[in-house]
Amino acid sequence: MRKDCYIGIFDSGVGGTTVLKWIRKLLPKENIIYFGDNKNAPYGEKSQEEISDLSIKAGDFLVANGCKAIVIACNTATAAAYDEMRDRYPGVPVIGVIEAGAKVALTTSRRKVGVMGTTFTVKSGAYLKEVRRYNRDMEIFQVGCKELCSMIEYGWDKIEDADEILKGYLDKIPESVDTLILGCTHYPIIREQIEKHFWGTIVDPGVETAMELKKILESKKLVNDKNGKGKVDFFVSGEREEFKEVAEKFLEINISKVYTFNF
Repeated sequence: MRKDCYIGIFDSGVGGTTVLKWIRKLLPKENIIYFGDNKNAPYGEKSQEEISDLSIKAGDFLVANGCKAIVIACNTATAAAYDEMRDRYPGVPVIGVIEAGAKVALTTSRRKVGVMGTTFTVKSGAYLKEVRRYNRDMEIFQVGCKELCSMIEYGWDKIEDADEILKGYLDKIPESVDTLILGCTHYPIIREQIEKHFWGTIVDPGVETAMELKKILESKKLVNDKNGKGKVDFFVSGEREEFKEVAEKFLEINISKVYTFNF
């Protein structure tokens, strides 16, 4: 596999751009394919079978395009399909976001870890299992945020009662929680709004996920060492303009073209 092959990143929509942003900072020379399956968003209200099927289709698309690594930039897809994808693509490193977030939270929390995520991620207990794998005594409080992913996908500023809905979820978190994991990659897009209602440390798993990817590529001698900045090709399965609008605002770039790919 060549060093200048693409890194593949996928999410249920625009949320994975929060991971993409960190990957571009740490690995600026890398060429990237980003796929947002916004036609089928949100994943968090689907069954494990449905999420796994969609994740495999996204992974197959990235592998077919010669990607040297796959980043599941979606907590829900990581919880539902990580093991299956890792087994399906034995020659391609697959990196999820949940382990990274759990590890960071354990370094910052002294009392209790909070997790805000999609309905599926919370019900799966993925963060609970991961945190307990490293610290069986750590207390964990989870809150499912059914509406947030769709609201962010549509455009947070367009929704009149967005802050009220967000506050309703965050008010459920006990004051004893000192560290909050953003257990959906969409949530860092509204980090400033979350900080208004949460008093402790906020953990964005995207940072550690990007660091893990860099470490893996270095170990396999697959870091792109060609001169110049790498390119990003954006693909979505559904609405392009809404995706482009939110992604450009968050990434602070101009996206010249968003391609459509349907399963």
